[in-house]
Amino acid sequence: MKQLRVISPASLTEELVRFLSDDPDVAHVMVLPGAAAKPPGDVVVADVARESASAVIERIRAAGVCDGGAIVIDDIGAVISDNAERADRAAAGQPGDAVVWEDIEQRTGEETRLSASYLIFMTIAIVIAGVGVLNDQPILVIGAMVVGPDFGPLAALCVALVRRRPRMAGSALLAIAVGFAVGMAGTVLATWGLAAIGLADAGMLTAPRPQTDFIWAPDALSWVIGVLAGVAGMLSLTTAKSGALVGVLISVTTIPAAGNAAVAFALGVPGEVGGSLLQLVINLAAIVAAGTVTLGVQRVLYRRRSRRTDAIADRDLRRVAG
Repeated sequence: MKQLRVISPASLTEELVRFLSDDPDVAHVMVLPGAAAKPPGDVVVADVARESASAVIERIRAAGVCDGGAIVIDDIGAVISDNAERADRAAAGQPGDAVVWEDIEQRTGEETRLSASYLIFMTIAIVIAGVGVLNDQPILVIGAMVVGPDFGPLAALCVALVRRRPRMAGSALLAIAVGFAVGMAGTVLATWGLAAIGLADAGMLTAPRPQTDFIWAPDALSWVIGVLAGVAGMLSLTTAKSGALVGVLISVTTIPAAGNAAVAFALGVPGEVGGSLLQLVINLAAIVAAGTVTLGVQRVLYRRRSRRTDAIADRDLRRVAG
């Protein structure tokens, strides 16, 4: 379930409490009159079935609560309550498949910020990947995939495209472009440093590398893996199945491709630069395309379920009124 903590202007609290109390998908409602100091107002706490959280939030916002108040969304670890069980049964769909759109947009929007930590993680990940391809060590390549934070802004771009947030999309694109540029530049400098002390040379790239040569030699399967990763990644972020995200991170070759391109450029192996950059572009395009389509399908299903739920609620209200 999700817990909504609402700061409501006093003039709207009665209407808000009535709506929440009448909604069968809301398990518990608690009112703290005058508890909020900034902004001033009442605090209303409601436990809502995850499947209906977005619909409830939309109705709260439509009532104008956010104009002078606020909505805070929290996860609930466990609830022992007959009311909670009834609310879960009343809600359409399954909790594990539900998407709380406001929560997803907020979380992914934070991934578009060009922070120092983001750039440092990108640089570290690409340097590790570069060392991995130089030594033909897949374990280092896998580690670089997990360390890399690039999937965050990619997911944010998908959300921005579906939710039509041009500013968020621009920030995500900037984070992706600058992150890879800074990370690859740092890897070029690191490779020059390794070459200067005799720890790296062009022969390490031109020698047979059976464990990592796929990174700079993309094929049709690169598109397939990118598409599947985009679908799985978006599902892991939008539903309650976040454990799958680690598998997504180690299934695409964005970070390794950037690392291979950087070390190949630094060591003067132009043939691998082009192939690596192509691999990078393929993976980025496939992830964004598949993630956007996946999120769009989830959006359509949500709207259909929401309309069906509203129709049932209206029917029940008419029956009671009659």
